[in-house]
Amino acid sequence: MIQFENVVKRFRRNQVLKGVDLNIERGHRVALVGSNGAGKTTLIRCLLGEYTCEGRVLVDGLDPRQHRRAVLSKVGFVPQLPPPLKMPVRQLVRFAASLCDADPRRIETVAGRLGLDVENFHGQPFVKLSGGQKQKLLIAIALGRDSELLVLDEPTANLDPGARHIFFQLLAEKKAAAAMLISSHRLDEVASLVNRVIEMDQGSVVLDDRVADLVDLSSHLWCRVTLIQPEAAFAKSIGEWSFHGSDDGLMWEGRVAGPDRLRFLGVLARYAALLAGISMQQTDAPPEVLPDG
Repeated sequence: MIQFENVVKRFRRNQVLKGVDLNIERGHRVALVGSNGAGKTTLIRCLLGEYTCEGRVLVDGLDPRQHRRAVLSKVGFVPQLPPPLKMPVRQLVRFAASLCDADPRRIETVAGRLGLDVENFHGQPFVKLSGGQKQKLLIAIALGRDSELLVLDEPTANLDPGARHIFFQLLAEKKAAAAMLISSHRLDEVASLVNRVIEMDQGSVVLDDRVADLVDLSSHLWCRVTLIQPEAAFAKSIGEWSFHGSDDGLMWEGRVAGPDRLRFLGVLARYAALLAGISMQQTDAPPEVLPDG
């Protein structure tokens, strides 16, 4: 599917990519991780044909510079920073759909699943949307067509927990038919989404490891958290996950997307001194009684 063969990229005297060799096949869900400046975004831009480089980059045997339209028709791309497009939302959806002969209604349906009713923003310039609305629309454009390769750069950065759950379900629907390259500077943000981890540092691949593919992307956990004492800051944080609290503020229950478990536990870790118990149970419906934790 994707081949990087001794890829080198220089910006004047600065060598940003230093002989990268990688092969990524369909069904691979790859976490591309590394600190800022490691070379992740530059590698992605070479893959999309935005940069020239030394060595070879191929997508299904096609050079993304020489066959730009053919390659991009296979790719669903969500950038880290939304572009400052002044195009109205309806026009943007239709333009994006026309590039790969997709039905714009599919894009609007995916946006609706993420919680963005495109009908309400048809005439509004894309640049005027909120950060979360922009992210939802970009994800809908990427996933609302038959993409063979998904390139996602910090894709959940502006999504609330409910929208992330839907996003994971959308990825689950694509996982058998597409390759996925998910870039992040933090592995814990994407670890549950992938079956392969590639770490970059200073322009080189320093780790390429297959990982256990144990998390169902569409799964969720019903959780109960009990506190030693109520705390307003905790109530605000867990309320953002749509958890419901008891009248005394000592017990909270709600649903967490399976791939979001590490992120959720990271939130709880901030309040470790307040915690009396945690229960997490994978299930399709909220159990009547969760086991004590």
